[in-house]
Amino acid sequence: MQPHEVATLLQHFGEEDILGAISPPIFQASNFSFNDSDAMHDGLLVNPAGPPYIYSRLGNPTLRVLESKLARIEGCEAGKAMGCGQAAIASVMFAQAEQGAHIVCVDTAYGPAKEFLKTLNRFGVSHTLVSGLDTEELLDAIRPETTLVYLESPGSFTMRLQDLQAIGAGCRAKGVMTAVDNTYASPIQQSPKALGTDVVVHSGSKYLGGHSDINAGAICGDKAFIDRLTMKEINLLGNALAPFPGWLMLRGMRTLELRIKRHEQSADRVAQWLEGHSAAERVFHVALESFPQRDLFRRQMRGSTGLFSFIPKVQDEAQIKRFISALTLFRQAVSWGGYESLVLTSKVQMLDMPEPVWFVRLFIGLEDPGELIEDLDEALHASELA
Repeated sequence: MQPHEVATLLQHFGEEDILGAISPPIFQASNFSFNDSDAMHDGLLVNPAGPPYIYSRLGNPTLRVLESKLARIEGCEAGKAMGCGQAAIASVMFAQAEQGAHIVCVDTAYGPAKEFLKTLNRFGVSHTLVSGLDTEELLDAIRPETTLVYLESPGSFTMRLQDLQAIGAGCRAKGVMTAVDNTYASPIQQSPKALGTDVVVHSGSKYLGGHSDINAGAICGDKAFIDRLTMKEINLLGNALAPFPGWLMLRGMRTLELRIKRHEQSADRVAQWLEGHSAAERVFHVALESFPQRDLFRRQMRGSTGLFSFIPKVQDEAQIKRFISALTLFRQAVSWGGYESLVLTSKVQMLDMPEPVWFVRLFIGLEDPGELIEDLDEALHASELA
């Protein structure tokens, strides 16, 4: 029997025969012997797919289990584990960059992703930021020289979605590659490839790892693209994931479906409570009935996860910071996706906003949701935001 359900794939796929080990071992080898004289060409390592393996910068048995498993649950032909999420993003952008090229990117994308686009400007690669709310506006931003449309849906601060199916179809008609950051949803709650996106990227430091103990990233797509990426950008930049964090990420993925469901249940409860609180001007959580893109959420996602944000009615920086300091179960941190609840605030301005607004982003971990609500309520009153 060939397993097809995600829960089964997470436990078994890619592990059929690894020296009889129930838990795949860590191949902490940097180098592998080989007899194939074709393994080198013009001084560059080739044949990255292995086996036979050549060099762990290109391929490693431990990472191969992780990459094949992640690619399968994302519905892609191949995958590549990267040193961090930004390494995955930058490698995809770099692969589509050439002098005179143009990239379209949503303005709610991860900050360093947009900074990398600015860096590419130095080499003659231009870019255009769009809101992503209007598919036609996004497609109209495509030029003859456009090589990539980069998306993040939902966005990790504003929770904004893009219509992946419509954008994918429009870009295919124009011969332009699409890539989407699927970190928020994970493969459990959204399948961008099935919706028509060419490439999927992840920050493996978040839900895939799940324990706040690794920096990792991943790229999934067609085998031809992943092989080309491995031979060129990843080989030459040296930003592939090391075996040990790859093994930790693989271990974290065992419980991915279970954790996502718990994050979803708890976050939905906390967001519903916060929406009725006097301190919140507006709560942005994809699962709420009030979410502006509710119909799109129900059409392209299977559910929510643990991340959402809200705009405090009181837009006073000092009071907002007092609120964060008063929390006891939430810790202030820039990342998310682990077992612990986190908070972060930022002044956000998007293309369609006349002025910047203070957002508070909450990540709901695996703690008791009732106690998280109590902690939030006490901190809101202590800071006089309520």
